[in-house]
This record gives sequence, structure tokens and C-alpha cells, in this order.
Amino acid sequence: MITPVVSIAYHSGHGHTAVLAEAVRTAAAEAGATVHFIRIDTITDAEWELLDGSDAIVFGSPTYMGTASGAFHQFAEASSKRWFTDAWQDKLAAGFTNSGSKSGDKGHTLQFFQTLAAQHGMHWVNLGLKPGWNVSTGSEHDLNRLGFFAGAAAQTNNDEGPEAVHKADIATAEHLGRRIAETARVFVSGRAAVGA
Repeated sequence: MITPVVSIAYHSGHGHTAVLAEAVRTAAAEAGATVHFIRIDTITDAEWELLDGSDAIVFGSPTYMGTASGAFHQFAEASSKRWFTDAWQDKLAAGFTNSGSKSGDKGHTLQFFQTLAAQHGMHWVNLGLKPGWNVSTGSEHDLNRLGFFAGAAAQTNNDEGPEAVHKADIATAEHLGRRIAETARVFVSGRAAVGA
């Protein structure tokens, strides 16, 4: 069986987004992927090369002031060296984010990730879940309780630490990890089958 390589390129300002990153990593590994965990605020040349060698890259950042963190924007700008050489062309991409508010303009952060992926010629993998917690029989414990389609979105109160990341949001991030690993396996297997 083909083992896809998935890298999680993320920034976490206060630890909440790191909890989601760990959930994505754990689930992707359990789904059979080789997973690299890369903190983009301390990224090394060797880690850039791991990203270049990956079949899929999952972007993660808190949502600050309606977009990804400044550290993530610096990483995105630095990735332009890869853009010039098409190093990430035709890789898969996905994303996750966290903010203190239920909305918090997290959709804009996910759109920023999608645009970054598109500029690199990558293929975006969405969350693949219907929204939860939007009917009278639903609850805050539903998967995708915040109702985002583009990626995994979480909400954690501003006055609570990483231990307070909602279990449903962690489970949603795990779903994303499994989905990206399984999609990458299909994608890599298909390439091998057609000799691409």
C-alpha cells in the first residue's frame, strides 16, 4: 500500500492552534500517512525541504484580526521561492484555524489558505462535512459545530488556555487529518497507476 506524506505547516500563538495541529497529525498518521509537524515560526531549511517532498500540506494558524497570524503571513511570503520553481505544483492542500469568537472571520483565514494553495497550483481538500449544531436536535458536541466547509474551524474562549479547546473541534480537526491522508493516498496511487 502506498504511504502518502503529509506535512502540517502551522503557527500557534497561545497553544490553541497547536492542539488542532496535533489532532490533524494524529488522525493522519492513524490513517496511514507519514506526517511531518512543522512550526512555521521556527522553520529550518531542512523543514522547507520536507514540505517540498510532501504529497499534501495542511496549513494552520489562529485567526487574528480577521486573517491568519503575522507569522503565517511571513511564511506565506517566504514560500514565494517555491512558487518560482513550482515546487508545490499539484500537491494537495487543506487548512484549519481557531479564534476566540464563534465566527471571528475564520472563513477569511481559510480563504487565505485556499488562495495561497491556488497560487502554488495546489489542489484544495475541503472538510467534507455537513454543518453540525444547526437543528433543534443538534448540539455543540456535533462535528463541524461551527459550520465551516473550507476547512476545520475551532473556537476557544479568549480567557481560557489550550486545555479548553472544544472536544468537538478537536474531533473535527481529526476528521480533516483522516480526510487529507486518505485523499492523498488516492491521489498518489492514481498518479502511480497512470505513470505520472
